[in-house]
Amino acid sequence: MKSFRRYLPYFLITTVFIIVFGIWYLVYIKENHADYLKVAFLDIGQGDSVYIEAPNGKQMLIDGGPNDIVLARLSQVMPWADRSIDLVVATHPDADHIGGLASVIDRYHVPRIIENGAISTTKVYQHLEDTIIKDKVEKIIAHRGMHIVLDVNKNIYLDILFPDRDVSEFKESNDGSIVAKLVYGNESFMLTGDATKYTENLIMQNESPKTIHAEVLKLGHHGSHTSSSQLFLEKVSPSIAVISAGLHNRYGHPHKEVLDYLSVLHIPYLATYDKGTIIFKTDGLKLIQ
Repeated sequence: MKSFRRYLPYFLITTVFIIVFGIWYLVYIKENHADYLKVAFLDIGQGDSVYIEAPNGKQMLIDGGPNDIVLARLSQVMPWADRSIDLVVATHPDADHIGGLASVIDRYHVPRIIENGAISTTKVYQHLEDTIIKDKVEKIIAHRGMHIVLDVNKNIYLDILFPDRDVSEFKESNDGSIVAKLVYGNESFMLTGDATKYTENLIMQNESPKTIHAEVLKLGHHGSHTSSSQLFLEKVSPSIAVISAGLHNRYGHPHKEVLDYLSVLHIPYLATYDKGTIIFKTDGLKLIQ
């Protein structure tokens, strides 16, 4: 009995902590899910990684940056103790987009991955493919017309706009990058990977003006002049653009030419090298940043 009394205060403190933590966690879940779609452009240096979470808790990761830094960034935007991601998309096999995906698959339960069908001879690509096999991840090849529903009740979905053809033989890997549009009500996000002006032209030929328009545009190829033609920017006509790039990167991204286009068209932009991880939330009616 004396021993019990000695440890009683610690037991009570632990019980109170568990209760408080449980209440906090429930509030966190309610606030972060509610009716909001969350889209986070992760600060992973020179590369791309976009985390998406629907109101129903379904999650998607588009690209994984150049290395394991994506794990640290995911821990900042995902619910505590969450160890699954419903879908991963690898826009194309370049290392600055897939370098961290093998670690993501090892750390989280990932049932399926979408790729563009291109094959690379790099060790980074082979490591990812070996991990996909080892962890028994279902691999799906992207094609135009794929309609991926994230939240049935809220009608939140991702439409694949490109590839519209077999890109496995493309000499320029960026030409075959997956381009997708995420839609929730009146708000939408155009997610371009490293899509080039060539890819943009094909999309403009294939799609209606309504489909091409988006409120948020992630600039292709980190703001390189190989992407984001003035015509494409005019067609998308975003309220805001996002640039995912590393500070003082050796490629000079974003290029002045693209920034000049944004200025001429009065399109404001946010950059991960300046703002860190950039998070948008929307209830389908308004966009919160």
